[in-house]
Amino acid sequence: MSKLKSVLLKIGMIIGAFIMLALSYCMYVLVSYDRIEDGIRVGITAPLSSVSLEEAPCKEEMTIVSYNIGFGAYTPDYTFFMDGGKRSWAESKESVRKMVALAGETVLETDPDIVLFQEVDLDSTRSYHVNQVKMLSGEFPDYSGVFALNYDSPFLLYPFYEPHGASKAGLLTLSGYIIKDCYRRQLPVSDSLSKLVDLDRAYTVSRIPVSGGKELVVINLHLSAYGSSAKVREGQTNMLKAEMEKEYAAGNYVIAGGDFNHDLKLKEDMPSLYWAHYYDRDLLPEHFDFAMDLLSDDERESLGNTCRDAGVAYDEKNGYTVTVDGFIISDNIKCLSYENLQTGYEFSDHNPVVMKFELED
Repeated sequence: MSKLKSVLLKIGMIIGAFIMLALSYCMYVLVSYDRIEDGIRVGITAPLSSVSLEEAPCKEEMTIVSYNIGFGAYTPDYTFFMDGGKRSWAESKESVRKMVALAGETVLETDPDIVLFQEVDLDSTRSYHVNQVKMLSGEFPDYSGVFALNYDSPFLLYPFYEPHGASKAGLLTLSGYIIKDCYRRQLPVSDSLSKLVDLDRAYTVSRIPVSGGKELVVINLHLSAYGSSAKVREGQTNMLKAEMEKEYAAGNYVIAGGDFNHDLKLKEDMPSLYWAHYYDRDLLPEHFDFAMDLLSDDERESLGNTCRDAGVAYDEKNGYTVTVDGFIISDNIKCLSYENLQTGYEFSDHNPVVMKFELED
């Protein structure tokens, strides 16, 4: 009996220790939970070179690129646990550096005037604490830049075989023209208990002066994914709508680009993948369109997609892909050309979107 009691005591102590650890972790998450404040002004970094930047021109061709780089983890065979895959971290620090560098070089080859990067890690467990903001900024030494955190999450113990850890990731905007002001807007997210595991979402508003006295307002965004509620989706799109309406009413040019996490090709009466919902065009303000909707039917249908299913390794012939990245533009901007650049998803689970445009007088 004494041996049995001793065994039961040890088992009880182990169970008790496990419960204490679990409670301690829950307390840590609760104490660490803190949404980033809305409306924070974002610091503007000067070009690394000694060039002097100018105002954006009217009636001249310019190029803007949007690219979600997937925190430098996504080689074509990489699968992510939140999509049903296996991995939580990137393959290695060397792999992260290589993917980020190649993503930057891919964008650089398009000779862009403005670049919008999403899912750029600043200091995250999953990407071995590689400062991707510094890496990408170094690819564009003649550009000014603004970086704002999309989310700053506490240490996540899940998945147990490879805990995701803490993440600091955000939105990086680089411009070959002057950025005179930038601020971060906090998007609405879940207000239920799920908020403890729901990531912050945000967009940044960068102001570029235009010759003639107006401004080009560039919104870099990354909306919620993973089957967020209809209430959250509607709250985010309505907030974006109000932002664009306000800037257009002030007489400005407006481009909102990035990862919408909606199926931008989807028709309303078609089924969708669980996380890629239809983007209701009725939620666009008057005087605004998705640039891809301004293409001819043949041009629009010929566009390759911009995001792959990250639950499985990329399969060019049979893999599921969807278009979630793009641009919304005001009607005082003329879209000259539009392309979903096909990279074979070699450097990210997304492809870059390249738009040439012109500001009308």
